[in-house]
Amino acid sequence: MEDAIRDHPLWAGATDQEVDCAMEGLEKYVMTKLFSRTFSSTPEDVKIDLETSQKIHLLQTFLKPEHLDIPAVLRNEASWLLAEKELQKINAFKAPREKLLCVMNCCKVINNLLLNASMSENHVLAGADDFLPVLIYVMIKANPPQLHSNLKFIQLYRRQTKLVSEAAYYLTNLVSAKTFIFELNAKSLSIDEIEFEESMQAARMTNKETEKEATPTLEERTTSQGQTDPGPSARSHDKETSGASNYPYMDKEAGDLTIGDVERLLSVYKQVVTKYTGLCTAVKHLSLSRTEPHVTNLEARNVFLKQPEKTGKNSDQRVGE
Repeated sequence: MEDAIRDHPLWAGATDQEVDCAMEGLEKYVMTKLFSRTFSSTPEDVKIDLETSQKIHLLQTFLKPEHLDIPAVLRNEASWLLAEKELQKINAFKAPREKLLCVMNCCKVINNLLLNASMSENHVLAGADDFLPVLIYVMIKANPPQLHSNLKFIQLYRRQTKLVSEAAYYLTNLVSAKTFIFELNAKSLSIDEIEFEESMQAARMTNKETEKEATPTLEERTTSQGQTDPGPSARSHDKETSGASNYPYMDKEAGDLTIGDVERLLSVYKQVVTKYTGLCTAVKHLSLSRTEPHVTNLEARNVFLKQPEKTGKNSDQRVGE
């Protein structure tokens, strides 16, 4: 497409910058249109996303900067929070360039933190040995959704001529950080192996208890005879079975959701989309079938409306029509 643009008469006097802008627009347009078919498009991607998110969620409960050997001079909560916010934006965009900008903004905040520490604290920079541990910690604190799929999407669909220099360096570090977290164990950290296993097990138990509290059991949903107040969980169940609400997440807040809700929420989402598209198609066909082909002008329509009303069965049919 770039060659076609440069050879086209309308672009005869275009500068390299103008052609580059056109290519950026084309990439964004095409990949936005194809997003649903190219992003997290395989079951394997979905599985890795979920496993990564779950592992990060467990690590968040006990991991500290010292476990990653991050020097005290680099522990700046304000800068870390800013980097986390930039990384969390990655899932809000559909274009590869915009996702890559989120990666670069996050890494630039960390890089500025290292530079400031080197100047104000006389800290000798150790390159990736300083940068990567901070990035890993920021990634764990941020836990951006669908991290694996977002990074894979950038690698596959961002123009290769743009994945060079600074962009390539930062993206490579982020991929390395994700891989490190996915494969992380006690030997990867400065922590006793027994302490690590106990902390992970405690985090799993806490997570299970949270999910159990958030998901009513069958006994909680079922009301016993003579019970005057069935309780909120049973009332919610009654609403679902009566048809009043087939979507139990309508009354939820973001903070109420757990990892265990993801699969069910995706199923509900697919149902909604399927029903919506089916309804749109049905309404479209219904509108076309009700079009009066013989009433071509206002006069004819008025004549049609002024016809005397009929009584009986035929009249009822006319009203129904």
